[in-house]
Amino acid sequence: MAVIDQAYIQDKFIEYCKVNTRSDDQSKEVPTTPGQIELLKIIEQELENLGLENISFSKKDSYLVGKLPGTVRDEQVTPIGFVAHVDTADFNAENVQPQVHQDYDGKDIVLKEGRVLSTSEFSSLKKHLGETLITADGTTLLGADDKAGIAGLLGMLKYLKENSSVKHGDIWVAFGPDEEIGKGAARFDVQRFPVEFAYTLDNGDPGDIAFETFNAAAATIHFHGTVVHPGEAYGLMVNAALMSSEFIQGLPADEVPENSKGFDGYFMVLSNNGNVDHAQIQLIIRDFDTDGFEKKKKLVTDLVDKLNEKYGKDRVTLELHDQYRSPGDLIKKYPYVVNLVLHAYDALGLKPKIIPFRGGTDGDFISEKGIPTPNLFNGGANFHGPYEYVTTESMALLSRTLIEIARQHVLLNSNRDERPLKRKY
Repeated sequence: MAVIDQAYIQDKFIEYCKVNTRSDDQSKEVPTTPGQIELLKIIEQELENLGLENISFSKKDSYLVGKLPGTVRDEQVTPIGFVAHVDTADFNAENVQPQVHQDYDGKDIVLKEGRVLSTSEFSSLKKHLGETLITADGTTLLGADDKAGIAGLLGMLKYLKENSSVKHGDIWVAFGPDEEIGKGAARFDVQRFPVEFAYTLDNGDPGDIAFETFNAAAATIHFHGTVVHPGEAYGLMVNAALMSSEFIQGLPADEVPENSKGFDGYFMVLSNNGNVDHAQIQLIIRDFDTDGFEKKKKLVTDLVDKLNEKYGKDRVTLELHDQYRSPGDLIKKYPYVVNLVLHAYDALGLKPKIIPFRGGTDGDFISEKGIPTPNLFNGGANFHGPYEYVTTESMALLSRTLIEIARQHVLLNSNRDERPLKRKY
């Protein structure tokens, strides 16, 4: 088993967590905040220190890419890629102070502002007894999403650079901005990332693999009323606020986030505002199944058409657009991309867990651009808030996993009959 430089991984993780890289959905800049550029430039220097080649940063898409050259030259061992994002979520990220808890004893950890990271509330902590646990101080998030992925990826690069006897093909890495607001990978020029397939390293426990996410759409529905004095309203008034309520009542009452899990989709009314003259609904639509996704969108358009038929043409107008697509349909055409990971997990003794990713990842956009890109894990927990944590050992396990994926890619392609692998997921 690969001996990973855990001190290096921990030091890089803590260093990167201290850089405020919170993204900003209201910004028109690329990337949306300057701290992301700061961290990307720091990582760029680290890639140079590690001896990577073809390192480039694009001002157009703000992606940093680089290549670790393979130790084998075989056209069957195609280039593979790994992707991590530098931005953090919409929670305080100023003056992050990582707290290192050596040899974690399983007891509650008291943070600032009266917050307690307790095993009774966060039972996953019990899996990390004796490990080096890293938390924030209670006033900020930590940034494990996705700086744990970055640190684990760098740990893999360092090991392979120092152990040239390990057989692997070309490995490309990409570090991007604005994942948390769904803008970064949509801009990514994948011509700069010449790989056959890739993996994002975002969220999740060791052994997880997610190749299906939601198909996602957003809708804004406007309701245009006619205002008349209520005493003279008979046959004349059209109440936009009531039309919007009628629209909501037409949605399936049980297909909402609070009633959904696993591979369930949903409609979510984000806002419903208005008066007699005008009302507006903000709505999002989510579904793993492509056909189900299209049916949900059609239901919305049908409701609009029905209300216009009832109240008059153009009383209700709809703005509907797709936000991202699940990579599931593409990845299912290339089972090798998942089966390779399953072989690596077997070799490491990790119990594989194929899960739905109930959100979006950079892999959605990259897959849509033609590169099958499922998500693996970064080993952290309680993302996007003050209770975030990760252990140094979990990040090192990510490094070992990426090394094993690269090794298995060589081993499995030495037998030409094994690709695509016969083992199904």
